[in-house]
Amino acid sequence: MIGNLTEINCLKAFTELGYGVSIPFGDCLRYDLIVDINGKLYKIQCKTANDTYINDGYIVFRCDNTTTKSGQVVHNRYTEDEIDYFATYYNNKCYLVPVGECSREKRLRFTPPANGQTKGISFAEEYELERMVEKLN
Repeated sequence: MIGNLTEINCLKAFTELGYGVSIPFGDCLRYDLIVDINGKLYKIQCKTANDTYINDGYIVFRCDNTTTKSGQVVHNRYTEDEIDYFATYYNNKCYLVPVGECSREKRLRFTPPANGQTKGISFAEEYELERMVEKLN
């Protein structure tokens, strides 16, 4: 249910910016949306952000899916052949992250870490939907 709300909010965010959005039929594809940005199609996988760590200044979302096979939990990572971007939605903002920048999870920071580190840190504002699509134009 919550995943559906994330998809709807991401779809709404793209639509409000004037981009065409298609939803694949069925539930057997690795992406949730296809977005037409200036005539180029992008495969988007929507993931729900977990705000358990918001007091530490960041949200996190999983960059894989899990299935059960023979009683064992199996994690399947997404590849650049399957999707172009992850999209997540938090606090009335949509964020777009290239799949190549993700491992098993992605953290988007709103505040700098307490130790002052900036190298290897992904600040949420850099991935706001509006900023990311500007790079695609």
